[in-house]
Amino acid sequence: GTDFVMQMVKDTKPKSFSDLVRISGLSHGTDVWLNNAQTLIQEGKCTLATAICTRDDIMTYLINTGVEPGKAFKIMESVRKGKGLTPEMEESMIAAGVPDWYIWSCKQIKYMFPKAHAAAYVMMAFRIAYFKVYYPLAYYAAYFSIRASAFNYELMCLGRQRLEEHMADYKRRSNELTKKEQDTLKDMRVVQEMYARGFEFMPIDIYRAKARHFQIIDDKLMPSLSSIDGLGDKAADAVVEASKKGKFLSRDDFKIRSRVSSTVVDNMANMGLLGDLPLSNQMSLLDFL
Repeated sequence: GTDFVMQMVKDTKPKSFSDLVRISGLSHGTDVWLNNAQTLIQEGKCTLATAICTRDDIMTYLINTGVEPGKAFKIMESVRKGKGLTPEMEESMIAAGVPDWYIWSCKQIKYMFPKAHAAAYVMMAFRIAYFKVYYPLAYYAAYFSIRASAFNYELMCLGRQRLEEHMADYKRRSNELTKKEQDTLKDMRVVQEMYARGFEFMPIDIYRAKARHFQIIDDKLMPSLSSIDGLGDKAADAVVEASKKGKFLSRDDFKIRSRVSSTVVDNMANMGLLGDLPLSNQMSLLDFL
């Protein structure tokens, strides 16, 4: 899901599993896609199917063109280690009718991924994609619980319109974003996708929410307590433990029992996550009127 690979998918328009294996090989190599296969494909000199994508491609292609298997192996090893081609290797390739663009491509490569590794990565991606398509809420619950590194309840869970307003702001400031904000923007994109597919979040219930894990409740996703900005894992654990001991009587009671900071308590109250809890346990005569 990196910007680099997503752009590769747009450029190459894969249509089969083998195309995805090629993309995996291209994305894990050095100088295999950028300033190499990408340029050749754009110039119409090759396609995704004929470009050099993994180290194995070189040996099998050269053998098929008539290069002696031993030489084909040595050429593959030299290229995939970034050593380029010796004059002798280049002569063997020219004699076998290997096109100029292919020889040029070999000379650009610094490192190449093996096809077996590329295939293994794509097989894992296919398994994940299966759940994304057929069990979407389970996929998003797992993704946000495990993979999202900068999830923010206030920015992401209060509706698609609000999310996209924040995304637009981040994109306007793209050159100034901190590392955390860059990670937040990545998580925002996944949330935007979830909204686009028709799924929604439900507000955090301080008595039902988990500390670190998102839950599927009534066909919606309830975020974890730790998704609240400023509420770390330990504080989220403390809220869960405190909620097990009975209802909170007030915001002050919540703050004391959970040991959450006043700033976070105020933020939660502003987002409506503390319901109608009064500020304190103290009662006023006006409460009885």
